[in-house]
Amino acid sequence: MSSKPPTFSIVTCTWNSAATLADTLASVRAQTCHDVEHIFVDGGSTDGTLAMLDAYPGNKKLLRDVRGGISRAMNEGIAAASGEFIAHLHSDDYYASDDVLAHVAARLATSGCDWLFGSIAVLKNGAVSTPPALKPFSYFALASGKAFIPHPAVFVRRSLFARAGVFDERLKYAMDIDLWLRLAAFSLPATLDRPLAVFRDHPGSVSSANKVMAREEEFSVRRRHARHAPLAFAIYCVRYYKRMRALRRQH
Repeated sequence: MSSKPPTFSIVTCTWNSAATLADTLASVRAQTCHDVEHIFVDGGSTDGTLAMLDAYPGNKKLLRDVRGGISRAMNEGIAAASGEFIAHLHSDDYYASDDVLAHVAARLATSGCDWLFGSIAVLKNGAVSTPPALKPFSYFALASGKAFIPHPAVFVRRSLFARAGVFDERLKYAMDIDLWLRLAAFSLPATLDRPLAVFRDHPGSVSSANKVMAREEEFSVRRRHARHAPLAFAIYCVRYYKRMRALRRQH
């Protein structure tokens, strides 16, 4: 067996995920690019999740009984990874086609970038949406809230995490936005204008109260980074106050 590290480390966080995990596993196994390790970070599942993971073939690592929330789980996966690029594919999401990793590897090779993102399709009520075309990326667009980076479609060079840091485990909602702003301050991402993953939309999973708290935490995160693009943050503030007024009227 080769001692060369794999190109990709795919981190999947699980907790009682047996109902949806099979699609996640199948989508990784079906990839035409096989230069992959699959890391599972389980939060103490009591259903059939662990049995599914024990039976899963291939190059894998299983971290059991990791407590402390999703950010900590994702960070534990990053710490365990040996691949050149790391992606997080949660246990209710799956890759959109069997050539996703091949296309990502080719785009990373030609761009020379330290990270990349594409688009996601959304699975809702049994139908999969077609995502809109990606718009040109800039730090200004990210800082002003106009650029959306979908977590399941992000691939990050492991060495960039060493420079920019990992997920802030104090955050409950906006840990991904905080990380994207830190990564982009070091290195702008490449983009791949195609759906890389399918995200399951669970109706009613986020209450109005949670939406308010999520917006408030996002505002706090963006204020941390305002010095990098003060005008962009000012534009974001206008949009934030309009959205918060609309959310609070719903109560």
